[in-house]
Amino acid sequence: MGVTDTSTMKKEDAAEQRDLMELEETTVSVCPRCGKRLGSKEQLVKHIRIHTGEKPFTCVQCGKGFTLNRYLKIHVRTHTGDKPFTCIQCGKSFTQKITLENHMRTHTGVKPFTCIQCGKSFGQKKTLDVHMRIHTGEKPYECVQCGKCFTQKKHLEVHMRIHTGERPYACVQCGKSFTKKKNLEEHMRIHTGEKTFTCPQCGKCFTLNRCLKIHMRTHT
Repeated sequence: MGVTDTSTMKKEDAAEQRDLMELEETTVSVCPRCGKRLGSKEQLVKHIRIHTGEKPFTCVQCGKGFTLNRYLKIHVRTHTGDKPFTCIQCGKSFTQKITLENHMRTHTGVKPFTCIQCGKSFGQKKTLDVHMRIHTGEKPYECVQCGKCFTQKKHLEVHMRIHTGERPYACVQCGKSFTKKKNLEEHMRIHTGEKTFTCPQCGKCFTLNRCLKIHMRTHT
């Protein structure tokens, strides 16, 4: 093969490469809001809903809207009770595959999400996100009654019972009610006689940890 032929082939290869790049550019759509590149116009249409807030897929049961049809299908399972993803270890079932994957880590012990501040690891990213607030001091959940802030929504919900007077945990023995489940569990030991907290000095047992702490002062 001569020098001329080789040069011609290189030019043809370069031209073909340019054609492929131009074709790729025509198949990639760019979001005008954030500049994200999507693989197709269909993907761009779906992505745009993040910015517009459009939710064209509506649940006929409760009226809740979703940006994508697959999100609606997952949501509908909360009404039907369908849980197609089952743990082979314990048999527990879930509505989403990702929830099953997160659950499996309780069996495997894998904790892929690590705090860069203290090195503590977690099985789920959302648990790490909550943990990070210890370091950042962020408390995004604020009580509308008194302004007190909390790192987790569930802590705010428990706190709100102070204002509402709600006591959802009732003792089946005497009817006394509590705002927290753990308070009910502690109370139940009065009826059962269970004493789980033992003094390491003298062996005396107590129903509550705080009672043990008070007792320990007699040894110091």
